[in-house]
Amino acid sequence: MTPPTARTWARRGRTPVIRVRGRSQRRFSVAALACYKQGERSRLIYRPKRHVDHKRGGRRSFTWTDYRDLLTAAHQQLCGQIVLVWDNLNVHKDRRLREFIDTHDWITCYFLPAYAPDLDPVEGIWSLLRRSSQVNTAFSDPDHLISTLRHGLRKIQYRSNLIDGCLA
Repeated sequence: MTPPTARTWARRGRTPVIRVRGRSQRRFSVAALACYKQGERSRLIYRPKRHVDHKRGGRRSFTWTDYRDLLTAAHQQLCGQIVLVWDNLNVHKDRRLREFIDTHDWITCYFLPAYAPDLDPVEGIWSLLRRSSQVNTAFSDPDHLISTLRHGLRKIQYRSNLIDGCLA
């Protein structure tokens, strides 16, 4: 992952440089739900996943079963109905996932317009994450990356006003 850069300081005439050792072929994915329930604070439910066999033809993203498990965990945490607003990712429109959603009465699903990242609250979460915990950082190994991701998402989780801003 090429590190995002932000403004920083250095001595006059010395440009700050972040050294990155070569591109890693390891893959990580993170799925998140920004949740709002009337009368309660907003929540962020997320699942990171490390893809270990993507070089041998394995999948390099979340599968429909991963999303199914995330929705089931969210239902258990929230103890109520879920109104799901999704973008048009191909996995979100998978036939098996649609069947799962249709067979459970506690999920209602709506899709955003074809290309509207400004309407997706989770895009705001990713922007906050990149601008806060990942900026000007060269990750030494995959464990460093995943622990930084978890720490950054946990910081966002504890500040429900940030989630409210993304939902608004």
